[in-house]
Parts: sequence; C-alpha cells; structure tokens
Amino acid sequence: MASLSIKKSLFSILLACIVFATGPGNVMAQSVDSIVTPQFFDGIKNNAAATCAGKSFYTRDAFLSALSSSFPNFGQLGSADDNKREIAAFFAQVSHETGSFCYTEENDKSNTYCQSSTEYPCAAGKSYYGRGPLQLSWNTNYGAAGKALGLDLLNNPETVSTDPVVSFKTALWYWMTAVRPVVGQGFGATTRAINGPVECDGKKPDLVQARANLYTSYCTQLGVSPGTNLQC
Repeated sequence: MASLSIKKSLFSILLACIVFATGPGNVMAQSVDSIVTPQFFDGIKNNAAATCAGKSFYTRDAFLSALSSSFPNFGQLGSADDNKREIAAFFAQVSHETGSFCYTEENDKSNTYCQSSTEYPCAAGKSYYGRGPLQLSWNTNYGAAGKALGLDLLNNPETVSTDPVVSFKTALWYWMTAVRPVVGQGFGATTRAINGPVECDGKKPDLVQARANLYTSYCTQLGVSPGTNLQC
C-alpha cells in the first residue's frame, strides 16, 4: 500500500507540473515560433505589393534563425500576455517601418546618415541610411550592431539589406538594446524609442496613430489586450 501511495503522489506532482507549465500565464506556455505562425507572418507580407523587394527577402525562417542564434530572450518577458504584447509591438513597428515587409532600404538615399564618431567612423563611400526591418540608420548604430553581432557593418552596411538573417539580427539587436527596456511602459514608449524626435509630442500624430493601429490589430490576432499608453 505504501508503494501505491508513493506512485499516486508522484503522479500528482507530475500532473501539477504539466498544468503549471502549460498554464495561460506561464512563460513556458508558448514559444515565439508558435506565436509567430506562418499565417501571422505571411498575413503581414500579404499587404505588400508583389513588386516589393521585401516580399521575397523577409521570411519567417530568417526571423526565427536570427532569433534562435542571437536573441533567444526576445518574446520572453514574463507572462504569456506580456510575451505576446512584445511580439505584437515588434511586428507593428516593423510593419510600419517597412510598409508591411515591402522595403528593404529607405527610399530616400540622399542622406548618408554619417555623424562624427571616433569609435564608429564612417567608411569612405558608404551610406548608413535605413535598412532592414527597423530601418537601421546612422554609422554609430551600424557600428554598434556589427560589434555585437561579430560583423563588419561599418564597411559593409549593404549586408543589412542583402542578407535576410543579418537583417533581422540588426532589428532584434536594436529592439533588445534600445526598445526592450521601455516595453513595459506601453506601446507608445516603443514608438518614442524608435522615432520619438520625429513623430512624438504632437509632431506627427498621424504616424503615431498608424503604428498604434497596427499594434492593436496584431494584439487582436494574438488574443491579448493591447494595454495602455499607446501614444507618445
């Protein structure tokens, strides 16, 4: 009888662990790849014209490869809802910056985005205009991203718009470095971290609202409330 009692106890413990691990608020409930499904990812790309360069460049596989190899903590904030909100926020900002995965590079290439820096000096003949999912800009960001990723992006900034995995790595690098610290303050704080000087504080309310609309739409798709503070 003692042996049967022990087996029942062990079974109860195992069952409790399974329930906890799959509970709605537990971080183990869903992995990023199970949230960013092919349907979710392709649903964004479907809004871009067939002629868009990004239509074939940006892929879910490239995103997941960049995630697993360099930024496995993305989408792992705490509760399942917090994780989904971060994922929705990231893809809302990416969708806005790239026109739903249409653009791999900034349309206006007249600005070289080169500023004085002893640590990350501009390479001769190179421009650091927006490239990739979050339109990485400025030599200082290319240099810092390259240093973190083990890549020479100062001398080869074009890699951000020619290698899809590197492209997503730079976007995730910027997100985890500059945006992740304020994600808990609401979606509006992520917009401020990405393009605050240009759009926030009443400068371009239409663009701020456009970003927020994408975010709330993706939150709905992922089955999570968007929270508060959606503006900046």
